[in-house]
Amino acid sequence: MDAATELPLVHARGLVKRFGALVAVDGIDFDVQTGEAFGFLGPNGAGKTSTMRMVGCVSPPSGGTLSILGLDPIK
Repeated sequence: MDAATELPLVHARGLVKRFGALVAVDGIDFDVQTGEAFGFLGPNGAGKTSTMRMVGCVSPPSGGTLSILGLDPIK
């Protein structure tokens, strides 16, 4: 597999995280390729920690899709 067809390390589409009525993450999309440096910046309360907790499989997404090396981390 070459770099053009390689699966991303992390693939997120429409990622949502809700805590009751509070929407902490509202439909974000991003890919992280293997070996790529990735920064995640934003103001307090923007959903950075909630997003990283979903990517780290600590907290499941409320909506959207997330895959790690092409696999669903929740299953």
